[in-house]
Amino acid sequence: MTLHARNFIAGEWVASSDLAPDVNPSNTAEIVGHFPRATKAEAEKAIAAAKAAFPGWSRSTLQERHDVLKRISDEILARKEELGAILSREEGKTLPEGIGEVARAGQIFGFFAGEALRLAGEIIGSVRPGVGVEVTREGIGVVGLITPWNFPAAIPAWKIAPALCYGNTVVLKPADLVPATAHALGEIIARSGLPAGVFNLVMGRGSVVGEALLSSPDVDAISFTGSVGTGRKIAATCVASSPMKKVQLEMGGKNPFVVLDDADVKVAVEAAVNGAFFSTGQRCTASSRLIVTDGIHDAFVAALVERLKGLSVDDAMKAGTHIGPVVDQSQLDQDLNYIKIGKDEGAKLAFGGDLVKREAPGFYLTPALFTGASNDMRIAREEIFGPVAAVVRVKDYDEALAAANDTEFGLSAGIATTSLKYATHFKRNVQAGMVMVNLPTAGVDYHVPFGGRKGSSYGPREQGRYAAEFYTTVKTSYTLA
Repeated sequence: MTLHARNFIAGEWVASSDLAPDVNPSNTAEIVGHFPRATKAEAEKAIAAAKAAFPGWSRSTLQERHDVLKRISDEILARKEELGAILSREEGKTLPEGIGEVARAGQIFGFFAGEALRLAGEIIGSVRPGVGVEVTREGIGVVGLITPWNFPAAIPAWKIAPALCYGNTVVLKPADLVPATAHALGEIIARSGLPAGVFNLVMGRGSVVGEALLSSPDVDAISFTGSVGTGRKIAATCVASSPMKKVQLEMGGKNPFVVLDDADVKVAVEAAVNGAFFSTGQRCTASSRLIVTDGIHDAFVAALVERLKGLSVDDAMKAGTHIGPVVDQSQLDQDLNYIKIGKDEGAKLAFGGDLVKREAPGFYLTPALFTGASNDMRIAREEIFGPVAAVVRVKDYDEALAAANDTEFGLSAGIATTSLKYATHFKRNVQAGMVMVNLPTAGVDYHVPFGGRKGSSYGPREQGRYAAEFYTTVKTSYTLA
């Protein structure tokens, strides 16, 4: 069935005459649906609706917010197979990955349903006699959410759920490549019992919808996940706007996975394969730099190549597929360009990097593994966002840590070791927001903070209780008794 999506503005589904096709990357002859390209006027209408709805929603009861979020969570989880299939058809990650991501989205809404009942403040004694002090949190207003294509259910969920939990109103602009998942999520939210205008879904071009969110004085905050270049522009615009907008950015990663001589080779290989190549490597937490010490290098590379030989690259919906297609032609071209760059730089393509044909036409690329890379090569410094990883050989742990930190990014980092000494030192000294020991760099829990350092993140963390730091403002009140 082909979906003809609509935008959801001010409590109503709004059709558009300007529609663009949503192509299945596993079968480019198949159209998943057609999605609207909103006009500036439609985006402004959504913003106005969110502004009008904020006073009422910000003063809604904790029980009302809990009930809405719980209904959303329950429906998502009840329909996770159906929604996971929609996600996998349009994004290209395997069906088990798609279902798993949808389940995570449901869990996120469930978590924040609980958080709505735990919204607390503080009563603090004053330094002055007879004065009482209260510290409370309030919603910040209209929040513009700009989300990427690689996690079309989970990332919108971890922005929408806390925004609603803390009394904000929302205008969601999802990525152009994944409108069907956003539409399905929007339908569930639309029938959750929210007042009109509290949640708005506006699909369209970033140059139109995104620009409207950034330029509107009625938008109080922007949460963005995407590229570093776009994130920098958004931050500059938010600071320069009047009034200034609160801003939260999750951008790129060039995440290191360190393998030490004492590592369990099987554990290290499984973590590297999962982190670097699953979800077609299209994760900001992907471990695209495999930093391996001398003593284990050859055994690790040999075992990793053997493991890669056993992976199936095929239709995302097909049983037994380990790696689905790249999301679209543009991303495929970028991956192929970096594979050429790696060869030109002198790295050895030890496995993969080939275009392959399957039963239906799609953007299929075998996972590419480079060896003989150095940390100053472009393939070891720039985010590729595809199934491409480079092995950097180092002498020892100290050199491995230095290489891991030698990057402009700082999102996720991992280490494979059986040494408590090295694991502890790495956790304390690697310059990353998230650290994994004997686990893939990609793959995080939904109830704890997500975010990085340096060029990877800007502003408060996402997810878990730390989400309150962005989606609320703190008020200090004094009362003379």
